Amino acid sequence: MPRHYHGRARTRPTPSVPWEKNVISELISSASPDTAAVAIPAWLDITAVVVGAISGILVARERRLDLIGYIALAMFGGLGGGLVRDVVMQRGSVYMLSSPYAILATVSAGVVGFLFPGMFGSFPGLLEWVDIISVGLFAAAGTDKAMVFSLNPLACVLMGTITGVGGGMLRDVCLGDVPRIFRRSNFYAICAIGGSMSYYLPVTLIHLQRLWATVLCVLITVLLRRWSLRFNVMSPADIDLTPRVMDRARTVVTYAKNEGVARSRRVIRRPHRGAGDL
Repeated sequence: MPRHYHGRARTRPTPSVPWEKNVISELISSASPDTAAVAIPAWLDITAVVVGAISGILVARERRLDLIGYIALAMFGGLGGGLVRDVVMQRGSVYMLSSPYAILATVSAGVVGFLFPGMFGSFPGLLEWVDIISVGLFAAAGTDKAMVFSLNPLACVLMGTITGVGGGMLRDVCLGDVPRIFRRSNFYAICAIGGSMSYYLPVTLIHLQRLWATVLCVLITVLLRRWSLRFNVMSPADIDLTPRVMDRARTVVTYAKNEGVARSRRVIRRPHRGAGDL
């Protein structure tokens, strides 16, 4: 109850909350991940789309494509991963069709890239950075959507990986190249897997807010990629174990045959006791 002093109401001062608790409350949600944030913020979602579209524009500039090529690669880069994810998940609506700004943003980015290609040529190595950042952003978005629909942990990481690399895969197929994720090279799809796991685990285990989980996902994805490039770490190639397995199988069969022959010889050489020996 407020107290009145000289005709004025005086209320009790609100106790101040230490800044440490404010910071922690911004990072950690006290609710479960299912009831905390329904999805990552919309502005972060459109940022991922635009960054992915820019990666497609940079490839179109390198290949010297026409206007349709710019727009197509921008759409593949910005919306391709989400399209593959939604087709595989079959949960909810298709993002590129239900979003009011997704198609418009990618088409606009493609037109701008076609009209001002020199704007992207002033930064050497821009494609590499934009591409891997878009992989991290899409990995977070794909993992987040799978978590919203309560898929199991493996499915969440898989959806995040598909969303992260799906756009680049469609882009490479349309350009007549072997998709980058299928070629032995520095880490790429592995970066998306690591980013998806770094998004899922903190949100599930410590209820990290999804904005900061997205930042962590992008950071892990980029660090894995840069580490792979810095030390020239390549994705593993096929290892033919057939000769080893066949040699081991031959050894086992030979050993079994020798043991069988030796055992049969011991049985044959064993003397037979007659009735007079008793």
